[in-house]
Amino acid sequence: MRRTRLTGLAAMLFAGLFVLSGCKQQNRYVAPPPSEVGVATPLTRNVTLYLEVTGNTVSIDQVNLVARVAGFLQQINYKDGAYVTKGTNLFVIEPPPYQAKQQQAEGQLAAAKAELVQAQAEFIRQSQLAAQNFASQSKLDVARAKRDSDQAVVEQDEANLANAAINLSYTRVNAPFDGVVTTHLQAIGALVGQTGPTTLATIISLDPLYVTFNLAEQDVLRIRAALRAKGLTIAKLGVVPIDIGLADETGYPHHGVLDYVSPDVDPSTGTLMVRARFANPAHTLLPGFFVRVRVPEGKLDNALLIPDTAWATDQQGSYVLVLGADNKVEQRRVTLGQQQGSLRIITAGLEPSDKVIVDGLSRAIPGQVVAPKLTMIAEQGAPDK
Repeated sequence: MRRTRLTGLAAMLFAGLFVLSGCKQQNRYVAPPPSEVGVATPLTRNVTLYLEVTGNTVSIDQVNLVARVAGFLQQINYKDGAYVTKGTNLFVIEPPPYQAKQQQAEGQLAAAKAELVQAQAEFIRQSQLAAQNFASQSKLDVARAKRDSDQAVVEQDEANLANAAINLSYTRVNAPFDGVVTTHLQAIGALVGQTGPTTLATIISLDPLYVTFNLAEQDVLRIRAALRAKGLTIAKLGVVPIDIGLADETGYPHHGVLDYVSPDVDPSTGTLMVRARFANPAHTLLPGFFVRVRVPEGKLDNALLIPDTAWATDQQGSYVLVLGADNKVEQRRVTLGQQQGSLRIITAGLEPSDKVIVDGLSRAIPGQVVAPKLTMIAEQGAPDK
């Protein structure tokens, strides 16, 4: 019986080996299916070309608030760093001495006017007597001289009164324009203006704001040619849009207009200073910020654009992958233009009908067959206007 079991086990092992042998003969290599990639034809659009430079924000108005008269500082009527409007009183400098001087000038003027009234009456009297031959010409001349002298005294006293009123007004230091006032530099009770104008604080305007930047001579010539093509002159600079972005911002969210172009080129640097004006109601921009500036320098009609992620570079230059005959991947050398938002202008190497691989680039190998899936270049990748 044991022999029978051994014989049966041997038969089962033999049958298993036969089956395994048969399976091995039927195994064959099956190539994986082609990789699926997304392809799209380039967008064809008219685009504006931009020159990108760096610049700085500059306050339109910034002045030191100074004490123009001598006296003790009595009041500080603002909080350091506060935004104030034009005419707001910020400092008061000991008015009483200057009020007294004004009153003194008013009294002197009143006395001079009284003297003038008497001198005028005497002159009229002497004129009438002289006409009737009852007064000599010398008395008439003396009356006329006295009247003219008193008139001069009145005019002098009027000037003294005006000067006293001006000095009294200087005891109140007001904001000359809307802006932010810096920390005060003098404390209440300090003697200011004693040896000359004393700086009390600084006021800085924030809205609107300037952005200044420099352009190379070649860029200036190119931009001026583009302006001439539009029929624009220096007098119409305010219609030329200028966009800026801060260092931590994406794109150019702040929009202004060209405000000033220097009439001469700096021979030491070969650059020309340009200025733009920006509304800043929310005070997002502050003077002294470093900004990225975008200046329009012309237009390009029927430009071809692809996603900026659809091109690559190697030692020979830039290229894109396109769909060739029989769905084979081809490498195409291209010339890159400016970036427009998330798109890239291709100035040479592509045709409008080419199918560019825009998705699955890592699965696309030149010379291999792929499974293309037609897609559209996303509208959100459109160039910035």
